[in-house]
Amino acid sequence: MYNEQKIWIGKSGDKKVFIYPSMANRHGMIAGATGTGKTITLKVLAESFSDCGVPVFLADVKGDLAAMCRQGIETEDMAKRIERFSLNEEGFRFKTYPTVFWDVYAENGLPLRTTVSEMGPLLLARILGLNDTQTDILTVLFRIADDEELLLIDTKDLRAMLQYVSENASEFSARYGNMSKQSLGAIIRSVMALEAEGADMFFGEPALDIRDWLTRDPDGQGTIQVLDCQKLIHNPNMYSTFLLWMLSELFETLPEAGDLDRPRMVFFFDEAHLLFDSASKALMDKIEQVVKLIRSKGVGVFFITQSPRDIPDGVLAQLGTKIQHALHAYTPTEQKAARAAAQSFRENPEFDTYDVLTSLGIGEALVSVLDEDGVPTVVEQTKILPPQSRMGTIDDTERESEIKGCLLYNRYNEAIDRDSAYEFLQRKQLADEEEARAAAEEKARLKEEEAAEKQRLKEEEAAKKAAEREAAREEAAKRKEEEAAKRAAEREEKAKKTAVKNAVKGVASSTAGTVGREVGNALGSTVGGKFGRKIGGNVGASLGRGIIGTLFKLK
Repeated sequence: MYNEQKIWIGKSGDKKVFIYPSMANRHGMIAGATGTGKTITLKVLAESFSDCGVPVFLADVKGDLAAMCRQGIETEDMAKRIERFSLNEEGFRFKTYPTVFWDVYAENGLPLRTTVSEMGPLLLARILGLNDTQTDILTVLFRIADDEELLLIDTKDLRAMLQYVSENASEFSARYGNMSKQSLGAIIRSVMALEAEGADMFFGEPALDIRDWLTRDPDGQGTIQVLDCQKLIHNPNMYSTFLLWMLSELFETLPEAGDLDRPRMVFFFDEAHLLFDSASKALMDKIEQVVKLIRSKGVGVFFITQSPRDIPDGVLAQLGTKIQHALHAYTPTEQKAARAAAQSFRENPEFDTYDVLTSLGIGEALVSVLDEDGVPTVVEQTKILPPQSRMGTIDDTERESEIKGCLLYNRYNEAIDRDSAYEFLQRKQLADEEEARAAAEEKARLKEEEAAEKQRLKEEEAAKKAAEREAAREEAAKRKEEEAAKRAAEREEKAKKTAVKNAVKGVASSTAGTVGREVGNALGSTVGGKFGRKIGGNVGASLGRGIIGTLFKLK
């Protein structure tokens, strides 16, 4: 309850216990076992900050914070509590609070989205459950996307980018360091598994503009942003990483503020141990850094958990407001944890902190805050005030009415899928395929032309050889004809010569025989008379013909 310009938590006896708004950005803790009243305490603080004009964020894990948009109901138990605290004299009244509902899965609130780029590689690696090597590769992937001017908005952009780098791993490894296809494949599988859990709805646009949460209603009340986490809590990594992302966004968005009279915004993180479970050293360093530094931006963070030991010492040391509900201390381990929790308070000499801590009733808590000078107050056994809004949840009709009546409904309800890495790489792939197809067609065309040219040259060569063979045959036939003609001419010439020779021989022989006969007749007649003439004529003719025959044989 906002009272005396302070956040009134409850009463310790007749003494009011306050949180000074100027000290609220020193963060705080609400701890205690199940069923001890942590949710009521959270509601009272959230309502008080809203009345103070401070915007509030609530992580609603059980769905029992939704009724803050409805005024409380005066039950018999509530009437007794109001009387016990004399709240009527303090101006207590049941009232509604300006509430905006959000849901990563867009079922119980406005769709709450961010982009892959805004989430960043470190937080995204935690959601994906990557090891150190894969985280380094994811960081390099973001660098490549920046260098290539590719927008990483949703998970399909991330998958497309991973596939692109995997297909060109050798080229990128030479420029950015080794990135094995096995590691890239493992990251792709993790992204697909995350999509199956609904991350494809979480990553997208329009992305949340965290400045839309820094608002007040017309009456000056800070708006209460309620994130329905009933489904999200089943994915602890996504739940815790998302809450850390919101803090990081605030830290990066808001300017330095120094000390303010009241915070710019207050965050309440239920099941806070999930923020720190399984966190790597790098992530834990980032968490501690954000928690330490976001105070200077005027933002207060309250962690709600069962035991202070759920919160790392480095973070626990930053918490100025401590509200500790009862802790069970049945086992030695529980007793040790309870004793450590009791020792973390500034001792009150009026009671034993450990004994009180283990015997607190429902709605009671040990409370220590920072005074106006920033000094922790002594611990007080405090009865927590009742909330002014309705306790419990709301039905689906009431929730739908609140969602659709919200001023941010038209801005965030419809998803937008603008041109980003996926679309660019799709076009590039199609262009590459078209280029490859054109290159293949050109190669095939050139191959066909080359084959046709080879065939033409082959046919020309074959034709040339055929022509040469035909010419050779014709030349051979011509030579053969010429040789045959020559031989025929020679035979004819020889025949002519033989005929002439024979004719000459015949004439010569006849002449020689005649001459020989005449000579023989003359000689025979001289020697032997008529008889001698006859013998001499025959001998002379034979002798003349023999001489001519011998002469022609010599030729």
